[in-house]
Amino acid sequence: MSQDSGVAESSDDHQGSLEEKDFRSPNLDTSGDSKSGEDSSFESGSEAESDNEEAKPEKTNGELGESSTEEASAQVEEWEDKELPTQHYNSESNKIQAHCEHCNAENKHNELVTPRLLSRGQFLLKVDGEGTYQCTETGLIFEVNRKVDIKYCVLSWSKYSDLIEKPWAVGGPLFDVKCDPLCLTSIQFPHSLCLGHRDTNMMFKVFHVKSTGASLEYTVDHSATHVKWRVSSLSPVGPVIQSEETVFHHGAVILYKAIDHNPSLSFRVYVATNNESFIKDISKSVKHSCKKFMKIDKPPVCQKLLQNGKKYRLISEPEAEITPEEIEFVDGSLLKLKSYIEVYLEQPVEFKLLLVEMDSEEIVWKAKLRECNRRRKMSSSLPDETVYDKRMKQIDSSDGVKTKALLTDTQLFNLAEKLGKEWLKIAIANLKLNISEIDAIREKEDNVTISKFKMLKKWQEKEQNNATAQNLCNCLKNVDSVEVQDVLRGFLQET
Repeated sequence: MSQDSGVAESSDDHQGSLEEKDFRSPNLDTSGDSKSGEDSSFESGSEAESDNEEAKPEKTNGELGESSTEEASAQVEEWEDKELPTQHYNSESNKIQAHCEHCNAENKHNELVTPRLLSRGQFLLKVDGEGTYQCTETGLIFEVNRKVDIKYCVLSWSKYSDLIEKPWAVGGPLFDVKCDPLCLTSIQFPHSLCLGHRDTNMMFKVFHVKSTGASLEYTVDHSATHVKWRVSSLSPVGPVIQSEETVFHHGAVILYKAIDHNPSLSFRVYVATNNESFIKDISKSVKHSCKKFMKIDKPPVCQKLLQNGKKYRLISEPEAEITPEEIEFVDGSLLKLKSYIEVYLEQPVEFKLLLVEMDSEEIVWKAKLRECNRRRKMSSSLPDETVYDKRMKQIDSSDGVKTKALLTDTQLFNLAEKLGKEWLKIAIANLKLNISEIDAIREKEDNVTISKFKMLKKWQEKEQNNATAQNLCNCLKNVDSVEVQDVLRGFLQET
């Protein structure tokens, strides 16, 4: 299986390992109070900066961001995603919330709260009083006893790979949580496993990295979706699991397209566990690659559970060059180098990808992609640097009536529904709104889509007679989203 040579994370300062006998080592404390233990995670200090470096704009290589060149943006515009029926996932975040027929969604009575996205991938959650609150972005559930501000983010497991040994394995994302620990009673961490009816011989603990070393702490309980831990202190934490039976993973397939001048198509396909830490590592790996890539936003949730040791094959219709032809699935959360499958097609044609379990021949995941011929024809006949501007200026009127048509609330709401998790950056960098204006909107409105709509209305109020479709298209022309650009083109055609 191919290895991504573009990512190599530095080793962590913490040393030590887990021994199978009593699960102890000199640097691993397993004496966690059975009344006070469960997990969550995110790093502090220099580790946090290193672990979140993918938040920085990439200008020369890696996954395309808002600072991508006009040329790359034009190529992104040429591609359309055409979905096949699959499970729903939340497009507001990198997280993938998936439940199969064996996993009933629990914790329905928790109050859902949307955190504020800070710099470097950190979240800030403000709660007004005692209660149990579930983060809509990460799935973390916090039980608090008073008003408190909680800061947290996702960490990489690979930094601590030397501290985790068999029979223990990663059970879900790793987090760093920061707040007054006296205000935080318990944390419930989302896990990436399907328990079904097979959890009788399964044990969860919480991996807790302290200044004195790492420890395994007892959990309070676990459910089909979460692992509950009574807070002892706050530092990087996350769920680990020990099982005498086969472990079933909710899986995800992450797809990236190479951006270059060649007429051929080249893709990277990552098969991963439904684990935010793993997904984050994949993003970092792509950003550190010597090539440029755009992420294809296909629903990533696998329709069938993944198992360690099972073999899977990726199939393309029509046939493409696929390397390797088959893979043996392993949870790569602890690996610094993330494996992937390469797909190469000589001609840019509509095609379908299917991930198949080799033993049963059952389809695990599928996606269909096609290239818009009209956009391809346009881009091939114009210089790359002018493609986007030409597209955005297709409508002309000598009397200026069309270009001056103001946008309606319906149009702004349709656009708000297509804006992803980068909407805060778009508001500040593209629409030139102040952070105080954004904060005022978020404090008054919990619904994310409504917040995005109000953000666009705020831009409209400031622009007044200049709040036209053409002006908005000019402001958002560097936003790397096919759906957003399709909506903007629709605005121009409607004027």
